[in-house]
Amino acid sequence: MKTLRLAALISFAAASATFAADAKPVVPLWPAGAPGSEARKAEPEKVAGSNVSNIHHPSLTVYLPAKDKATGAAVIVAPGGGHARHAIQHEGWNVAQWLADHGVAAFVLKYRLAKDDANPPGTPQPYTVDRDALADAQQAIRLVRARAAEWGVRSEAVGIIGFSAGGEVALLAATRATDAAVRPNFYGLIYPGGLPRTDIVVTKETPPVFLTAGYGDRQNISEGLAEFYLKTKRAGASAELIMYAGAGHGFGVRDTNKSPSGAWIARFHEWLGDRKFLATGK
Repeated sequence: MKTLRLAALISFAAASATFAADAKPVVPLWPAGAPGSEARKAEPEKVAGSNVSNIHHPSLTVYLPAKDKATGAAVIVAPGGGHARHAIQHEGWNVAQWLADHGVAAFVLKYRLAKDDANPPGTPQPYTVDRDALADAQQAIRLVRARAAEWGVRSEAVGIIGFSAGGEVALLAATRATDAAVRPNFYGLIYPGGLPRTDIVVTKETPPVFLTAGYGDRQNISEGLAEFYLKTKRAGASAELIMYAGAGHGFGVRDTNKSPSGAWIARFHEWLGDRKFLATGK
């Protein structure tokens, strides 16, 4: 009986996770197919629990706030998953729903994966972080700005946040903007990957950044984030850093997380207001 009950709960959780995405509009980043991926755009995604992979037709899942709550700010959400998959629930849909409930338009980004776990073992991976994942993030920023009026977004309040591997994508989007259309107005790195990279250049023109991680996370993240904060400060750019003493990696947004790290997203929302990205009084 216990086994049957557990199976039913797992099945219900999977159905709920699917519904969370199915209930929202999904907009392809590249309607004709992503550059270099056109021939594979019709391939179905691989879904394993709350993880999604086999991403060949990158997209945004759209979460819009009620019009009477809308602040005009927009956040593109890049889930983590080691560049092998998207941890789409606690680093994607849950994040976007919280933001939409608090007046911020949110867009969950399914970017192409450089280590996609659906790729047959031993075969070359077709994508890279610097070329394909970054191109998807930049196209997401461009698309949100292009449809700003339709989605109730102010084009000067469009940002990106990333978790773990998605943090590396957000970091590249913020520091490698090729033109104003793809330059985020702010970015957030939530226990991000990519910090050991030596090719990241931060200047005083780099957008303001919100940084958070757990003290118990891997050294290259917990200490790396503190070092990145100092790097940003020394460059003359704006940064806010919150380190949670009782947290490790991957806390994301979960109803079950009642620790201080579970409130990071409220601190992020406050930071958006402090940096004047939210409409007055929201």
